[in-house]
Amino acid sequence: MTAYSLLDLVPIVQGGTASQAFANAADLARHAEGLGFTRYWVAEHHGMEGIASAATAVVIGHVGAATSTIRVGAGGIMLPNHSPLQVAEQFGTLDALFPGRIDLGLGRAPGSDQRVSAAIRRGMGGSGNEFPQDVVELQSYFADDGQTGIRATPGAGADVKLWILGSSLFGAQLAAALGLPYAFASHFAPGLMDEAADVYRRNFRPSAVLDKPHLMLGFNVFGADSDDEAEYLATSQQQAFVAIRTGRGIQLPPPVRGYRESLGPQGNAMLEQVLSASAIGGPDKVRAQLAAFVARTGADELMLTSAMFDHDARRKSLTIAAEAMKSL
Repeated sequence: MTAYSLLDLVPIVQGGTASQAFANAADLARHAEGLGFTRYWVAEHHGMEGIASAATAVVIGHVGAATSTIRVGAGGIMLPNHSPLQVAEQFGTLDALFPGRIDLGLGRAPGSDQRVSAAIRRGMGGSGNEFPQDVVELQSYFADDGQTGIRATPGAGADVKLWILGSSLFGAQLAAALGLPYAFASHFAPGLMDEAADVYRRNFRPSAVLDKPHLMLGFNVFGADSDDEAEYLATSQQQAFVAIRTGRGIQLPPPVRGYRESLGPQGNAMLEQVLSASAIGGPDKVRAQLAAFVARTGADELMLTSAMFDHDARRKSLTIAAEAMKSL
């Protein structure tokens, strides 16, 4: 069976608060744990009023304390925003608190716009060009091999599972060279998915942590009792995508009937491209679309994600997705 996991951006809905978003995250993680999801990840984003996961390691600790068996981690930490030593200490701490359950996905994007990125990286000079060297340095801290001359405490010897994230060919090449699992962000940037998957698989070199490629692909799921209801619920995420693409970050809005019809050809074309790796519909349609995606890509694991305004509807969507994955 193809493994399935959950990516949560911890959305703040219009009229809601960060406190409520964190409570929903803990509840959603417990729900996912009960449904057999392999892992629950949160992502590092900054300066976005609709996303509450900026202090990613802190949120992971909150979710880890609310669950007992599901793996929890970052999908991901944007490594140019941090020193590798600090990341080793943070995730070494999480591993000490939740042994054998911590994942650390690493990306090189800023997770913000240029202005916010400059504020985060003040005095660091990080551009993303040092990303491969930073990954190797981080591996050294966890391995406690003495190569850096510094011992991370906590962190040395921690059982933290590293992943490389990406939406281009760069991450695929690096993950293959280092023999690490690779997660591609096809849930919002599917354009290079097939090419990146091929690059990763063809160039993979076995390592001490992985003997063959392990490819995870992002996939949106908006499930409901009927196709019509699912299409309606999905408009919250669609509105958020349109806002981001037009330079406006917004809190997650309520769904709108007929939203797609209100967009012009350009807006609809953008959404079709951005959300091409998605299942939107009732249980039968979700099952068929998930099955088709897995059959086409041969993914080892899917990282399922979606943002819905109503928390109970989102829980139900996860249930539909899990039942569909179990049936494949």
